[in-house]
Amino acid sequence: MEIKGKIIQVLPPQGGISKSGNEWCKQEYVLETLDSYPKKVKFDFFGDRVDQYPLAIGDIATISYDIESREFNGRWYTDIHAYKADVHDSASAFSPAPAPDDTPLY
Repeated sequence: MEIKGKIIQVLPPQGGISKSGNEWCKQEYVLETLDSYPKKVKFDFFGDRVDQYPLAIGDIATISYDIESREFNGRWYTDIHAYKADVHDSASAFSPAPAPDDTPLY
């Protein structure tokens, strides 16, 4: 799935060592959609993708992601894991299409 919008917050990076002894890292971002009624969406990049797709506040981007839910102690938690980010030129990425030309074609 994909979502488009503007990066409005970059959260502190997280990391540690897994139970199996492997090092891990995660970077979370908050994106605001550019719809009439904007929505805020928190998503993360995990592992090697943290360095592969660095984003900054103000970037206009299309994020490709997967949604995953899990149960813990009778409560459900949902995560949005991004796997790709395409950063756009903010001036042209979401500008409306030009109005049709009313000039006759003949």
